Order: sequence, then C-alpha cells, then structure tokens
Amino acid sequence: MKNYIKTDEWKIIEEGFKPELNKISESIFSLGNGRMGQRANFEEAYSGDTLQGNYVAGVYYNDKTRVGWWKNGYPEYSSKVLNAANWIGIDIAIDGIQLDLAKCEVTNFRRELNMKEGYLKRNFRAKNSADKQVEVEAIRFCSMADDETGAIKYTITPLNFSGAITITPFIDGDVVNQDANYDEKFWDEIKKETRADGGYLHLRTKKTNFDVVTGMQFTILQDGKPVKGGEPVEKEKYIGIKLGIGGQEGHVITIIKYAANLSSQNHPVNELAAKTKEILQRISTKGFDTMLAKQAAAWAEKWKHNDIIIEGDATAQQGIRFNIFQLNQTYTGEDDRLNIGPKGFTGEKYGGVTYWDTEAYCVPFYLATAEQSVAKNLLLYRYKQLDKAYENAAMLGFGNGAALYPMVSIDGIECHNEWEITFEELHRNGAMAYAIFNYVRYTGDKSYLIDYGLEVLIGIARFWAQRVNWSADKEKYVMLCITGPNEYENSINNNWYTNTLAVWCMDYAMQIMQKVKAADNTKYNALLKKLNFNETEETKKFSHIIEHMYYPYDEKRQIFLQQDGYLDKKQKLVKDLSPEDRPLNQKWSWDRILRSCFIKQADVLQGIYFFEDKYDIDTIRRNYDFYEPRTVHESSLSPCVHAVLAAKLGDEARAYEFYLRTSRLDLDDYNNDTEDGCHITSMAGTWMAVVEGFGGMRVKDSKLSFNPFLPGKWQSFSFHVGFRGALLNVKVSKGETLINNLSGVNLSVLVRDREYAIGANSEVSIAG
Repeated sequence: MKNYIKTDEWKIIEEGFKPELNKISESIFSLGNGRMGQRANFEEAYSGDTLQGNYVAGVYYNDKTRVGWWKNGYPEYSSKVLNAANWIGIDIAIDGIQLDLAKCEVTNFRRELNMKEGYLKRNFRAKNSADKQVEVEAIRFCSMADDETGAIKYTITPLNFSGAITITPFIDGDVVNQDANYDEKFWDEIKKETRADGGYLHLRTKKTNFDVVTGMQFTILQDGKPVKGGEPVEKEKYIGIKLGIGGQEGHVITIIKYAANLSSQNHPVNELAAKTKEILQRISTKGFDTMLAKQAAAWAEKWKHNDIIIEGDATAQQGIRFNIFQLNQTYTGEDDRLNIGPKGFTGEKYGGVTYWDTEAYCVPFYLATAEQSVAKNLLLYRYKQLDKAYENAAMLGFGNGAALYPMVSIDGIECHNEWEITFEELHRNGAMAYAIFNYVRYTGDKSYLIDYGLEVLIGIARFWAQRVNWSADKEKYVMLCITGPNEYENSINNNWYTNTLAVWCMDYAMQIMQKVKAADNTKYNALLKKLNFNETEETKKFSHIIEHMYYPYDEKRQIFLQQDGYLDKKQKLVKDLSPEDRPLNQKWSWDRILRSCFIKQADVLQGIYFFEDKYDIDTIRRNYDFYEPRTVHESSLSPCVHAVLAAKLGDEARAYEFYLRTSRLDLDDYNNDTEDGCHITSMAGTWMAVVEGFGGMRVKDSKLSFNPFLPGKWQSFSFHVGFRGALLNVKVSKGETLINNLSGVNLSVLVRDREYAIGANSEVSIAG
C-alpha cells in the first residue's frame, strides 16, 4: 500500500517528484468529460517510466484474439478502446536541450487535481545538464461545458539565464496500445493540415473504420504580448508548429493550447475537419479563463446533486469525493451507445470494454444521482445488443432464443479469451436481469418492461433453462462447470450464487410476463410471436427448474456453500497468511490459488447482497462471518459489498474498514495495480458503501427506506438522492437524521421502518 497522496477534502495532491510512482500518479490524476479523457502524462517530453494515454469514447479496434490453444467458442477478436492522438504535447528545448524531467534535477514538484472545479495543475522547477533552471506551471482540463474539447495553460519562466527557448505545440497520432496482441498500430493517417497557430490530424482506425480528427489552436505570449511566427513540423501521423523565443531571466512565457477531438460517431466524416476548426475558433474566442470558469460552474452543478459530505474524517472525505469525481468524468449518460469501462479514461487495461460491473454497481449510483434517463441509457445499451447476446449463446451451442450477454464487450460480441471466463463465468447474465429489476423498482418505470425489458428477460431465462441439467443422482437440477464471482475457483459445480441467480431470473421473467400481459396484452402477444415463445410449455419448464433446483448447503454450519466440495479444501483464514504472500494473484501459482479456500471477492455474499430480503439477519451473519475471513479482497469489487453487509449487521468496525479500503483503493494503491488505471466501476461501490451501508438506503414498497448509523470517527455525513422526481438531502449526525426535500414533489419515506411524510421544499428531523 502506498501512502504518498496528501490528505485534502477537495484536492488530490502529490508533493515531490517520485519517478518510481509516476505511472500510479498518471492514473490517479487522470481527466475526462464523458466524451474524451486522458492519463496525467506530462505536456513536455518525458523519457522515464510512463504510460501514454488519450482516449475517445466509443472508438475501438477489434484486435485479433491471441491464445496458446484455440478452443471452439472463443471470440475471433478482442475489442479495445484505443490510445488516440496525444493532443497535450508541448515540446520545450532550452538552448537546444530538450526539457525532460527524467534528465533534470527537479525541485518544488507539485501535482494537484482540483475535484471541486475539475482541473489538473502541475508545478515544478527543473535544472538541465547545462545548469539552466526554469519554473513551470501547467493547468489543463477536459471541458464539461464543451465536451469534445480540452485546454492547457502552460507557463515557463527562465530563473537563472537568458537564452533561446524553442516551443513546439504538437499532436502526435503515431501511438500504440500497450496491450496490442500483435504489436501493431491501429491508426491510419487520412489527412493533416498545419497553419501558423495550429492545425489538425485526421486519423482512421484499421478494421473498424472510426474517423477521428484531433485539432489544436494555440497562442504564445511573452510578458503578455503575443509571439508570432513559427514553422510547421510534419511527420507521419504528426503535426507541430515550432517557434523560437529569446527567453529572458525572470520573464514569463505563456502557451495557451486549445484542442478538440471529433469522431465519426458524432459527426459525418466529410464534416469532421471543418467542424473541428469551427469548434477550435469558438473556444479560443471564449478564452482559457472563461472556459475554466465554465468548467467550475459545470462541476458545481454536478456536486450539487451527488456530493457526499463527511465531517470529522478528512481521509474518508477525500476518498469518496475522488470516487464520485472519477465516475462523473467517465460517464455522463447522454449517449446510449456508450458505457463504463473498468478503467474509464485512466488506462487501457481490460481494453476499456464493458463488464457486468456496470449493471451490478454503477446502475445504483446513477439511479440516485442523475436524471432517470442516464440509468435507462445503460439498460438500453444492453437492449440494443440483444441480437449479439443470441449470437454469443449460439457460439456455445445454445439456441431457441437463448441470450448470453458477454463478460467483456464493446459491440455486444463476447471478446474475453480466457476459457474459464468466456465459457463459465455466466453469472454476468443474471446481472443484466437484476439491473432491469433494480431500475424498475427505483423509478417505477413499468413502460420499460413493456417496450424493452421483457424481451431481454425472456432471452436470459431461456439461457438458464438450457444451461442447467437434471441430476438423476440428486433428483434436482444442477449447473456444472461454472466460475462464480470468485475467480479463484474454475470449473466448479453448483456455485450457490449462480444457481440462486438463475432461478431468480426465470421467476422474475415469469412475474413480468404476467404484468406486461395485464398492462398491454396486444404488445405482449406481439412479443411472444416475435420470439416464437410457447408460453405454456416454456413457463412450465421454468417452474419445474425453480421448484427443483439444487443449492449446496452445510447443515452443520448452517451456511450456503460457495460450491460443491468447498469444505474439502484446507480451511485457513486470511489473517494467517504471511504478508509476503499478498496479493495472491501476484505471488502464488494459479494451481496453488485454485486449490486454496481463499476467495477473491464476494460470491455467496454477492447473492445475499442482491437478495437480502429473502434471508433473516442470523442467516446473513452466519454466512458473513464464515466467508469474509476467507476473502482476500483482491478484486476492486469486493470491499464495497462487504461494507454494505457489515453495516446491515451493525458491525461498525468492518463496515468502516471496508469503506475506507474501497474509497481509497486507488489513492493508496491497495492492490498494487493502480499504475494500470483506476478502478472506475468499483468506485460506484464506494458510493453504495456510504448510502446503502451507513445510510441504510433501500427501496421498499415503492418508498425510499433508511436505516442509518454513524461511524464513531465521523461527526456527521450527508448525501443527496434523487427519487421519482424528488431530490433529498439526508444528513446523519449524532442523535439525529435530518431529511430535507429540495424539490417541489411531496414524498413519504421510511426511517427505521417508520413512515414520514416530507412535503415539497420542507424537512423532517428524526431523533435517534
């Protein structure tokens, strides 16, 4: 675990230049606006350890799958979001010596991510090999107000010399992906253009044929006066403008660089260049200071709806705000073609693709903190890929309308090439159904079920009905060769969570059939005809499976068994592991991990979290107390579920421990992998840990319900939630829960199972 980030409630601060931690900082200090984003690479050259990363939402490449032993059913390609043109580049040379912090004596280094106003600031002094020292300040942001643009203000001051300073603002499209399967470059150059104050680079992806035009426009000032002149520098997939300036000791040189990234996802190809020029002209006319002010205003609006305030614990406060900040940078919900990659715009690991994390963890966050359309767009993203889900199921041998959503995808086709995931980790299918349930429960939007949801639910139910088989020995239905959420187990039989989820999916599908039939019989019959669904025969089969599913259970301990044979493993607790063994996935062989009892992330407890209303508190406690001590939490998705359940059990110590771990997972590099990018989807779980954990928020009988408690280290905490047109602020302090209705909608809520009416624009104080 690293501990170099300074504690501040609104800022992420790094002091002192630490090259060995640079890639971690590049992830943590990343920027984005939903349309584009980037790692916190330096504007000037850097020959040290770095992972260059600029990304454009929705632009990807289908990289040919690479495996040692091909198996039928493997995907032909692995989709990945591409490292796009580097637009932040500003090359600096001092009397011919390139400014490169890896080759300089660096002092006064400070990097600051201002989460309140949405910008990155960096300061340093650097002395080169000729003992010439400069002072630099760089401020940049990806604009929330103009979401295809970004801006940089870069100042450089000679401190102990006067001499020639060469400045080259550039765009470099000759970039690579670190995770390329065959070391190929994914972009072709179509066209480029330079002029005295900027230019553009038009690139096209191989295979997928996405066009992206990246443009720049800049101004250079010395002592506030414009510097003119400059010569174009053109190379393959590269444009730059080189200017020479007579630098004077103590006199400031300022470079203001505006950039735009436009893709064929959003504009006709033949209009990209002209539109890029138009946008650059518009934002440069606004000016950097105006753009920065609008950026602050846009973030103020976001914080007004989704800030969480923790009083008395700055470390916890910084953690939750960092998580919320990164979530808002990654996804705005304005485009149902986009989704949330596990690393967002912070790195290329996992290829920027979509996992089940979105449905299980992100949907609750966006339901409560954004307009209803935002969460709905996440569901529509999956609905529009239903045909691909049929194809995925068919690749594995299933038919008759069975739908299998991918573990890993951008376009809907499975592109994960590890057999234990592609073929076995099937619980992802249930997460799609659960997200529909969660959305409808929270919003009351029953029309979604009629227009979209039921079609998806039937496809998923059909898959489960074909995936199980009848065991003559057990006289039950079983599910064989499965990987559950705990990926430290492969090819197991009867994973309790997967069996439970499959049955729930079939039962929920049949419930919704009846509701849709009653609400709109014409549409219902049309859907059954479209799907060739034999209601009598297929629902009969669903019901038989539901009534006769096998669930592994240990009578002695009265716990749900993670899978058949779990107790045959040598039982050992995490506390008994040597620190040198952690993390297991970096220290142990895979064989050793598979034979151990250790659990990567919530598995049985994931099911209890989803379906907690089915189990009494003693059942939840027994399972929690058995499985949590065996869980190593080496998935970013693990601590948040444990925090929520610990809070439900009144286990303050573990609830706080897991909250702090999930909120600071990347800031403190708990799992020794932040350099690959931040864990964006699990950040929604941090929000869950506060709101569902300490706030005890649930939806019961179409009402918000709260069962709050205050961690001992906190003086108070408060959060906003939107619910069916109302906006509430809930503040929990010692001896009081205060709920303020900030909207014009009357609302009734439950607090510790007692109902309270909260009129429009009024508040209620509840003791205890």
